[in-house]
Amino acid sequence: MAPDVGTGVVQRPAGLSIRIKLTLSYAGFLLVAGVAMFVVGFLILRFVPEGNLLQLDGGSAPNRGDLLAVFLRYAWWALGLLLVFGLAGGWFLAGRVLRPLSRITDAARLARDGSLRHRVHLPGRRDELTDLADAFDDMMARVEGTIDEQRRFAANASHELRTPLATVRTMLEVARADPDGRDVDLLLDRLATMNERSIALTEALLTLSRAEHGTLERIPVDLAGIVEDALLASRADAAAAGVRIHADLAPAPLAGNATLLAQLTTNLIRNALVHNLAGNGAAAVQVRRAEGTVRLTVSNTGAPLDPALVATLPEPFVRGAGRTRRLPDRDGAGLGLAIVASIVRAHAGTLLLTARPEGGLRVDVTLPVDYR
Repeated sequence: MAPDVGTGVVQRPAGLSIRIKLTLSYAGFLLVAGVAMFVVGFLILRFVPEGNLLQLDGGSAPNRGDLLAVFLRYAWWALGLLLVFGLAGGWFLAGRVLRPLSRITDAARLARDGSLRHRVHLPGRRDELTDLADAFDDMMARVEGTIDEQRRFAANASHELRTPLATVRTMLEVARADPDGRDVDLLLDRLATMNERSIALTEALLTLSRAEHGTLERIPVDLAGIVEDALLASRADAAAAGVRIHADLAPAPLAGNATLLAQLTTNLIRNALVHNLAGNGAAAVQVRRAEGTVRLTVSNTGAPLDPALVATLPEPFVRGAGRTRRLPDRDGAGLGLAIVASIVRAHAGTLLLTARPEGGLRVDVTLPVDYR
């Protein structure tokens, strides 16, 4: 059976429904049980003597032949009734048992036709069918969330990518309209800047896609070493922003993807530097290992943040309004914390963002030491 080329659906010939199969199974089992009982009865009757044992008032007690004749006559009727009872009862019981499966099938068809909001919500105590229904509902909730997120991401990404391209087009149109008054060097500098921003945004999109959908290569790594390398690489940026960084790093070995963990650490440190107080800001980076997990905490000073805004920061293209400092010549694409959130999910970890009461942001990343 090959799938249909257009839809990918396997074309199957018609067959018996599960209800009919279960009905026949119930009836068959009941019939076999009845036959077994009658065989046992037949074997017991073989112990009855052939001849009449005594005379009573001119008559005689039934012998083996008499009993077998009566037994066989009624046995056929009993087997017929068992067959009818098995078919009727099996049909009824199969319908009751399979009714939840029909609800799940209807929900699956609705999902196939595009209705992702429908849920089975199967009532009753826990059993195999309720487990299946709950797993289906959970799957649909995740699929719906993923598709909604991808739609928002596609819309935001198209907007973000369109902005630098439109700016480049405008600069070229202005330069073409005034060939005598244009400054070629200034135009080239601006085009180079816009090109670098577009490249940075594209690389961020690729990193985000890899973190969300790629297959991770997991090797033993030390998160503290990765953080230390990121801190060394960010010294110049910290000096340019006037931000003091305090590091407290303890060995934290775990199984993970070194490249993505380095990207996670770099994004968090860069976020702490970019969104900080001008000239006298501070940031703290801590790595600690607990039982079965490692925790990376990055906090920074800054303006007070609305907790409602903080909750949206891991979404793509969301920037923290009200945070006061950006590094010179660097515009964020709004993907830094979105990439962090995706990398954390890919490592089966948790991400917690907290608005500090005195201003600024605290980010806690907890990763399992060994994950599947």
